[in-house]
Amino acid sequence: MPGGLSDAAPDEMALLVADVFEAAGALRRLGERTAQTEGLTQARWQVLSVISEEALTVPQAARRLGVSRQNVQRVANDLVELGHASYTDNPDHKGSPLLALTPGGRNVLAKVTERAAERHRTLVRALPEREIAAARGFLRRLLTELDRQEQGEEGKR
Repeated sequence: MPGGLSDAAPDEMALLVADVFEAAGALRRLGERTAQTEGLTQARWQVLSVISEEALTVPQAARRLGVSRQNVQRVANDLVELGHASYTDNPDHKGSPLLALTPGGRNVLAKVTERAAERHRTLVRALPEREIAAARGFLRRLLTELDRQEQGEEGKR
């Protein structure tokens, strides 16, 4: 076999991809349930989190989250309406205000983050730490290889 691959390797990769998507879905559902404990959606939680270190414009927040500006704009407007965030003047760009956490937003973010940490601690008690570390290491290598291949494909265009 070239590269030492067995005939089953492509099937194993397909099964891994399916398992990763299934795990991502389960983690998204857990994230939604966790966010709901504080009256948030996972999208609102993510936007609060991304602006927690510094105020950002909506396009900056969208780039960091890897989602569309329009989606973040809708969520940002919801957060402002709820009193969790506010728009402030942007000295670098008058037409693109900064989205910043309010004290209430910082409080709700802290509560939902602590709730998530509790759920993570529960998972860690059920799964061996060395297996978690090994899975993370493998996923990082997989992501690196996917990025490498994507860059190679872009170079061919």
